[in-house]
Amino acid sequence: MRATNLEYKFRFLLHAVIICLGFWAPWCHAFGWTRLRTWLVLSSLLSRSGLLSFIAATNAVLILAIVLITLGAWLRIWGASYVGASIVQSRGMHGDALLADGPYRRTRNPLYLGTILHIVGLAILMPPSGAIFCIALIWLLQVRLALAEEPFLTQQFGDPYVEYRKAVPRFLPTPTPQVPAAGRPAHWLQGFFGEIYMVGVVITFVVFGWNFNSMLMIRGVLISLGAWLVVKALLPRPKEPLPKETA
Repeated sequence: MRATNLEYKFRFLLHAVIICLGFWAPWCHAFGWTRLRTWLVLSSLLSRSGLLSFIAATNAVLILAIVLITLGAWLRIWGASYVGASIVQSRGMHGDALLADGPYRRTRNPLYLGTILHIVGLAILMPPSGAIFCIALIWLLQVRLALAEEPFLTQQFGDPYVEYRKAVPRFLPTPTPQVPAAGRPAHWLQGFFGEIYMVGVVITFVVFGWNFNSMLMIRGVLISLGAWLVVKALLPRPKEPLPKETA
């Protein structure tokens, strides 16, 4: 169930491939299925139920998506501000210090949780079958990545990490911190720019979502991705750790 070293190293590429397949949904072409966006399908289902008018249902789906991608962006920025944007984007695992600050006092994997929330919100722009495919595979990938890190961190920190793992849930955050703060400072600006893609998608949904133009929003997502790639190239790269067998 754990991700292999190769999966971990190329996790960003795997995310990109899965998301592209979710948007493209090539099986829709193969089987002659319609390529309606999930946004339209969900809005139609809500309006047909009699709970909301079609316009109100469309707004409700958009608002829910904005809430999810905003929460996802916040978790990613909050977590990256403590762990460091360059470490987040590193291909290898790092264990220089046991991190127990910020969101890591409530959930062991705020970055992965933020990604899942982001994908669920983003999926309204995909065809329904693509949305289901993307959400399922991204969720599975986050679990595999998290499981791959745990043996590495246990080896690095021993009993303190075991106790931390017992106190703090893997994904679902607790309402209150479960461990004392370790005193690590947050670097908010670095965290913000390191997650500029997430920020750009939030802005895209909030500003352009009310035009109800999926293609315009997809362009905004692509521009956000381009901005992230530029920032990623400018960020200082940490020294990669020696390879360790984690799966």
